[in-house]
Amino acid sequence: MLGTLTRRVGHHRWFGAAARLLVPADRMVGRLTRGRVVALGLIPSLVITTTGRRSGRPRSNPLLYVPDGDAYVVIGSNWGQTQQPGWAMNLLAEPTAEVDIKGRRVPVRADRATGVERDRLWALLVSEWPAYRTYVRRAGGRDIPIFRLVPTGRGAPASPPPAG
Repeated sequence: MLGTLTRRVGHHRWFGAAARLLVPADRMVGRLTRGRVVALGLIPSLVITTTGRRSGRPRSNPLLYVPDGDAYVVIGSNWGQTQQPGWAMNLLAEPTAEVDIKGRRVPVRADRATGVERDRLWALLVSEWPAYRTYVRRAGGRDIPIFRLVPTGRGAPASPPPAG
């Protein structure tokens, strides 16, 4: 019920402003629950930890995601702001990261989606969060990156054997 309401009001400017103010509290809840509760459990969320492109230090951010096979799809919408979110800039500089999803840490590699793949992933994202359409309009023509976070190494889901 609350998730449905959240999706309905997500396109309003006040919602983005309020959500940005709640990010510190969301991070605290995520830490206290060891990643089991993010975004108050209203929308499918993960916490991504990237490497700061300037500082080299770990930077963690809660994000909405959409599953795509074994991967996680995220978008650098930044609530429709005209600047790229820091985490997206960090992934562009260093595509290895870690996600904490439902209390499980998984190393990932970020692949930036382009072309037909980007179109396919965009459809998945707006089916989960229709407000992304509004965010694109607000972003003032900014190229909003879409990333497919592919699990790697320890903690990665088992992949099917190669065909052939």
